[in-house]
Amino acid sequence: MVMEQLVGDTEAMTTEAASSDALLPVLLPNVGNEAEIDVADGTRSDEMRGLLAAIRRLESIVEEETAALATGKKVDFDDFSARKSRSMLEFVRLMRARMHLGSEVEITEEIQRLREKLERNRSILEMHYDAVREVATIIVRAIKDAESDGTYTGRTTQDGK
Repeated sequence: MVMEQLVGDTEAMTTEAASSDALLPVLLPNVGNEAEIDVADGTRSDEMRGLLAAIRRLESIVEEETAALATGKKVDFDDFSARKSRSMLEFVRLMRARMHLGSEVEITEEIQRLREKLERNRSILEMHYDAVREVATIIVRAIKDAESDGTYTGRTTQDGK
C-alpha cells in the first residue's frame, strides 16, 4: 500500500514536472526508473504469494489431520503436531515480517478459511480426546477391579458381608 502510494506520487510528480516547473517536495524517495518500480511491485507480489503459500500449507496439514480423524484412519499425532508447529511458526514469522499485507483482502480471506478449518480440527481433536479419555477410564477401572480382592473397597459393606 505504501509502495503503491509512493509509485503514484512519483508518477504524478513526473507528470507535473513535465507539464510545468513545479517544485518537488523536500523528502523524495529514491525511486529510480520504471524498471525499479516494477521490481518493487514484483517483490510485493512475491511477498504476498509467499504468505499465501504458507497459509495454504498449514491449511493442507490441518485438513489432512481432520480427514484422518474423521474417517477413523490411524493418526500419527507426533508427526501432525510437528508439521503443524513448523508450518504455524513459518506463518507467524511471515505475518510479523509482512504486517502490511494483513490488510490485503485475499490474505484476510485465506486466514478466515484457515481459522474455520482450525476450529473444525479442534472440535474433532476434542471429540477424539474425550473418547480416548473415556476408554482409558474404563480400562483403569477394569484393572483396579481385577487387582482388588475387595478388602479395601466398599463392596463388602454393600454386599452385606
